[in-house]
Amino acid sequence: MCFYGYPREDGTFGVRNYLVVMASVVCANGVVEDICRQVPGVIPIAHTHGCGHTGEIAMRTLSGLGRNPNIAALLVIGLGCEESIAPDIANAVIDTGKPVEYLVIQDEGGTAETARKGAEIVTRMLANAQDQKRVEVGFEHLVVGLECGGSDTFSGVSANPAVGIAADMVVGKGGTVILSEVSEMVGTAHLLKLRAASPEVARKIEAYVQLGTEAGNWGAAMCGYAAGAISPGNIAGGLTNITEKSLGCIAKGGTSTITDCIPYAVKPRTKGLVIMETAGYDIESITGMVAGGAQVVIFTTGRGSPAGYALAPVIKVVSNSDTYMRMLGDFDVNAGAVIDGEKAVEEVGREIFQLLIDVSGGKQTRAEINRQYQFGLRQEGFHWPTLKDIREMNL
Repeated sequence: MCFYGYPREDGTFGVRNYLVVMASVVCANGVVEDICRQVPGVIPIAHTHGCGHTGEIAMRTLSGLGRNPNIAALLVIGLGCEESIAPDIANAVIDTGKPVEYLVIQDEGGTAETARKGAEIVTRMLANAQDQKRVEVGFEHLVVGLECGGSDTFSGVSANPAVGIAADMVVGKGGTVILSEVSEMVGTAHLLKLRAASPEVARKIEAYVQLGTEAGNWGAAMCGYAAGAISPGNIAGGLTNITEKSLGCIAKGGTSTITDCIPYAVKPRTKGLVIMETAGYDIESITGMVAGGAQVVIFTTGRGSPAGYALAPVIKVVSNSDTYMRMLGDFDVNAGAVIDGEKAVEEVGREIFQLLIDVSGGKQTRAEINRQYQFGLRQEGFHWPTLKDIREMNL
């Protein structure tokens, strides 16, 4: 079993061949956008972070994104006085062997001059990237991220279990699958621990689920909600509590052994199914997985989220036929066929797996066709541990 990817010098393979211009800090966004207006076909990464107490998380995440094999070449634009500085991000990516350069606005003569120089650099990079060709590669080189958003009462019985079938197939072929959103695994630690590869992984699972529970309760309190509250959209979709939603969430991970738990935006150290410490905010969660090396994301929804992502194709799986028909053109797979009695969960799972192979080889997803290129870094001030905290907790 194989897919067709773009070979990178570090031994990884991209399913897309993006040329990216990335801001190291919010103050550089204008220059990034100017460069991308001048050179069509270049992906802009602009955000609202990179300085103050968000510098550490921005540095870790942006560096990880730059290393993702979907990126063929990278230009980092910095201001010059921020915490996540452009030279450090570029230096963290350079050992991948891909073309990487940086410009610092305060050193280049201001915004207009930096944009002019940046346009020249990416024009040269783009010509080189367009010469790259796909090659046949084994599934051991594929990392798939799993996400859900706008869940409903059908998500946990159609879309999510079907994705679980596909996830098991990826793992069975030697690939890696990242299960995210620990804030939506509340009450499931005892189930997940049964699938741990070792007692140490079981301990990590319990600790990560506890992190998610505490962060979810903190977030609810900040918003004036009761602990364990779910979103109004989830309630309107028929879900009643966070544990019910969590059972649906973990169904995306199938039945495979859990080989590790990893911090946000950190590359998996093992093959197989791993849990990443992300929140339930869809785009920030996807960012963490893509920064950890995921080349493709499978995203389930019930209420109807059209979201894609800037740096990875997103396969959208909808849980019910009503939403599928109301938003025809936004979803790749209708798992509502399970609810309608037309297909078995296993059949839809195999359909998702085949689509994953096709998308990894270049087929566009609906989100790509619709130009749904969302991006976001972890939310400022959100109550999550830093890498230092995680090390001290021995996680």
